[in-house]
Amino acid sequence: MPGRQSMGLNVVIMGPPGAGKGTQSDLLAKDRDIPKIATGDIFREAIRQGTPLGIRAKALMDQGQLVDDDTVIGIVQERLTRPDTARGFLLDGFPRTVAQAEALDRVIAERALAPLVVVNIDVPTEELVRRVLGRRVCTACGANAGPGDSTVCGKCGGEWIRRSDDTEGVVRSRLEVYDRQTKPLVEFYRGRPTYRAVDGAQEARLVTAALGAALDAAAAVGIGQSA
Repeated sequence: MPGRQSMGLNVVIMGPPGAGKGTQSDLLAKDRDIPKIATGDIFREAIRQGTPLGIRAKALMDQGQLVDDDTVIGIVQERLTRPDTARGFLLDGFPRTVAQAEALDRVIAERALAPLVVVNIDVPTEELVRRVLGRRVCTACGANAGPGDSTVCGKCGGEWIRRSDDTEGVVRSRLEVYDRQTKPLVEFYRGRPTYRAVDGAQEARLVTAALGAALDAAAAVGIGQSA
């Protein structure tokens, strides 16, 4: 629906590993005609182009260190200055800390962008474990296999395999780390009228519909407040 995007839409999608965040983000970005900005992608691009921030990020990663907030924020801020974000954007993987969330708020305020909508995909831990343990990925392009996919990837013909780190112990550890790191961020956003949570344990098509409805409702509230 072209008219619904006239005011722009800026979105942060949150969700634990196995929640289907990547797939849902792709669908939403396409449906709303806004770029999906995944931190992994822009990090790789910055490193490949040899930007000062990309060089710094690579040096830290090569040393086995986490990339600091200032570097992450700088790389994302640079990406948000590009023309394709004028009507909005969808962020996947950013922010991960309260400091990053505060920096994003400053970008939104300084550029007089449409209000930020934050949607959290909630899925119970046991369902996440079940999903990840049944996950298969393509050896060639890294795509995730769907439930009915054949033995080869439909995108590139690569072989589906189960990732070596997709064991129950590793999965539960990942989820504990995510919960610990993300809890302050959820609390940072939860009180806002433009924050929504959706049930990610439903069928994928129902999650897509719920996300769309949540975005529309939250965006309408945010635009009403800023009018």
